[in-house]
Amino acid sequence: MSSTQKAFAYVRVSSVGQVEGDGFRRQSEAIRRYAKAAGYEIVREFREEGVSGTNDLAARPALLEALTAIAANGVRVILVEHADRIARDLLVQESLIRQFQGIGARLITADGIDLTDDAEPSRVLVRQMLGAIAQHDKQRLVLKLRASRTAVRRARGFCEGRTPYGWREGERAVLERMRALRRKPVKGARASFQAVADTLNAEGTLNRDGRPWSASRVHAVLHRAAAIEKAGK
Repeated sequence: MSSTQKAFAYVRVSSVGQVEGDGFRRQSEAIRRYAKAAGYEIVREFREEGVSGTNDLAARPALLEALTAIAANGVRVILVEHADRIARDLLVQESLIRQFQGIGARLITADGIDLTDDAEPSRVLVRQMLGAIAQHDKQRLVLKLRASRTAVRRARGFCEGRTPYGWREGERAVLERMRALRRKPVKGARASFQAVADTLNAEGTLNRDGRPWSASRVHAVLHRAAAIEKAGK
């Protein structure tokens, strides 16, 4: 390329937790290395934060903005690190690429593959193979994470969501107090959940939210704790 051509950069991470990681930096550096070698000037970078690669254009605000900017200012090239930053679903990838082609834009990876080039069947085949591989990798990752969550649930009885009562610092003693009160006989029967709640409140023990205990909250805490411990056996 004899003269510098203006281009946009597009970077994406799929989860909110990755926003603070090195994904954006890695992608940007790879794109800028390629741009320098190939004679492109990056005039703007579009960041997609916490957006899955299986989402279509309607759920990609940064990519939609990039396409709108292309139509407005004459830039005709968008650079990405790899094909999987555009999509991790083959059908979504092909749909997005057709939209780039429709406005005369080129989508190029940091290893020099023009994803919008349909001039030769072999290039289309390579692009679609990359898309299929990205989709396969995404599905494998989903299955791996699902298996990991299942293992955690079996070991701890819970995985996602709010930490059960009794598993935070200082709560175990209250949980054991609940159990002791529940086992204490009242007229030959176990103490009611309301009786346990009343005793805890009389002792000045508040729940995690800083409020008095109720019968339903005591029941929920004891029931979940028992389920977790049973699952861990």
